[in-house]
Amino acid sequence: MAQSQIGPRVHRTPVHTSGYLDRRTGAQVFCKAESFQRGGSFKVRGAMNVLSSLDLGSRQQGVVAFSSGNHAQGVAIAAAEFGIPATIVMPEDAPCAKIRATQSYGAQIRFYNRQTEDREALAQQIAARQGSLLIPPYDDPRIMVGQGTCALEFLEQVPELDALVVPLGGGGLLSGCALVAKALNPTMRLYGVEPETGNDYFLSLQKGERVWIPLPNTLADGIRTTCPGQHTFPVIQRYVDEVVLVSDADILRAMQLLLTRMKLVIEPTGAVGIAALLAQKIVLPRQRIGVILSGGNVDAEILTLALNAPNEN
Repeated sequence: MAQSQIGPRVHRTPVHTSGYLDRRTGAQVFCKAESFQRGGSFKVRGAMNVLSSLDLGSRQQGVVAFSSGNHAQGVAIAAAEFGIPATIVMPEDAPCAKIRATQSYGAQIRFYNRQTEDREALAQQIAARQGSLLIPPYDDPRIMVGQGTCALEFLEQVPELDALVVPLGGGGLLSGCALVAKALNPTMRLYGVEPETGNDYFLSLQKGERVWIPLPNTLADGIRTTCPGQHTFPVIQRYVDEVVLVSDADILRAMQLLLTRMKLVIEPTGAVGIAALLAQKIVLPRQRIGVILSGGNVDAEILTLALNAPNEN
């Protein structure tokens, strides 16, 4: 249902392979590049699904979202598609490329301080004042279903995957993909990848309940979450086989390989799956592994860090 609703409004993103990457990992690796999606990331899928489900009256009230960048762009693009106003609550330290892109799609931005302000509470206040719909970045069944179209599309392109590796922040992408993947192939192994400092899911799965952590300091700005989602956590707890952790150094090396070997510009969050394979946090010899490269919105200075990272590729 979601795929038929949003299919005409989003791109069918390509799958890339690399003989060099296969040799490095001892597996067949298939990379779905959501960096080629509208807005440069998978986030537009969920936003389009939410807005597609609304009646005309609800759409006319406008929408509000809170995001460090990719969800902001996804909501801004979807709102522009339906001709409705959008207000995005973004941190002051969000990547400049994401701020500029969000503004270019016509959204109004309200900046906040990560250290002193609660972005969700601020967005709720704005939505209540304007009578607008609040679209959360991940913790909403409609968002999860929309993001799951990425896995559905991937498995149409590469039907016989043994494993799927997905970046993990709030869990919207992984939970949606898990529901699709396990329905189509119950034996497929599912992996989520978090940064070492942003290990809220890793800890929560160990404890068996949602755990809060301090705001993580990591280059992967798209997955700087402090607690698993209320809707996403039970799905991931049930269907995902393992959550692994990677360092910022691992991420930079993965970005470097993707750029120099595969000619793909991928942001830190989008590179965590490849980072996990290169760092041998996931080892599946001779298996067919699908990796979602979730986005490509990266500032020039971070890209420079990746290019200058110690070369182990």
